Amino acid sequence: MKKIAVFLVVLLSLAMLAACGTGNSSGNGDGGDTDSGSNGDSEVYQVATDANFQPFEYKNPETGDMEGFDIDLLNAIAEEAGFEVNYNTMEFDGLLGSMRTGKHDIGIAGISITEDRKEEIDFSDKYYDSGLILAVPKDSELESIEDIDGHTVGARQGSTSEDYLKENTNADVNSFPEIVTAYQDLQAGRLDAVLYDLPNVQYYINQNASDELKTVGDVLQGQPYGIAFPKGSDLVEPVNEALATIKENGTYAEIYKKWFGTEPPQE
Repeated sequence: MKKIAVFLVVLLSLAMLAACGTGNSSGNGDGGDTDSGSNGDSEVYQVATDANFQPFEYKNPETGDMEGFDIDLLNAIAEEAGFEVNYNTMEFDGLLGSMRTGKHDIGIAGISITEDRKEEIDFSDKYYDSGLILAVPKDSELESIEDIDGHTVGARQGSTSEDYLKENTNADVNSFPEIVTAYQDLQAGRLDAVLYDLPNVQYYINQNASDELKTVGDVLQGQPYGIAFPKGSDLVEPVNEALATIKENGTYAEIYKKWFGTEPPQE
């Protein structure tokens, strides 16, 4: 009987120890709240982005790491909000689709905030003011968007530039999964012009085609960029709060100056 009693005491002690141990789990299995004070407990969110939209995001060919203004910005937001991010690269059209279906938690790739898109996905507050600009060969006679009817013009598949051309012009629109291909076709003489986001057009010309291409005409559709989320996402509010904080504490300005060489415009 004494042996049985000792055995029962040991079993009871082990059971109590096991019960105490369950109270120390991280509690992140349900994807809920994040403890910003503990890196080990941070929620990791999947981010859909582009691999070639310089200077906003691109894959460094030497390191394989994602770099760019958007990457630095979202990393700063994530640090401020207390979560972590994992980047998944894809074509822009697929990125928007992943937001509609909820396949990814966050989307960032110089995504213009439009009323049509807001019907299907949610956006953060704006973080960059952009617009569309026309790129043509240096010796082109095209001077503005009014001159492109009947000409072959490149745009990016699924972008606001593609929508603008189809809705407002009679140009022969060629859409490309990657905008770099459109620029290269323009340089090779297979296109008469390319319409795309101003900062990316300027960056490509400055880096790769300053002797071959130029921009013409006015900046069209000054639409701001926003961070995208599946409809009804709980991340919109904490991301907006973090974005506001890094704008106030100077972090945003540091990132902006790093990638664009100037102070951000005053809002």
